[in-house]
Amino acid sequence: MLHLLFLRYTASEEEAEPFVAAHVGFLERHHRDGTFLVSGQTVPPAEGGAIVACGVDRGAIGRIAAEDPFVVAGVAKYTVTTIDPGREHPALAGALGVDGSRVRG
Repeated sequence: MLHLLFLRYTASEEEAEPFVAAHVGFLERHHRDGTFLVSGQTVPPAEGGAIVACGVDRGAIGRIAAEDPFVVAGVAKYTVTTIDPGREHPALAGALGVDGSRVRG
């Protein structure tokens, strides 16, 4: 499964500021363990951010999102969209752990 996580601030950026370092640590931890493939701020950044995740089921990604320091502090919330990829670019096949029949190049 592939998960698209969209983070939206529920408070001002100023209210979120004290939790930025802990949020970055959260991102780094999940990038290191391979769950997060891509993460970044939206454009404009005041809207929040987005994450592409894989390797865990929907329940696990919900638990991970709930542990984000921004969420714990009540300054942001996630929406999660889970997709079952039907076709992948060859550059992503290894990261997603898919068999060759679904790779399109």
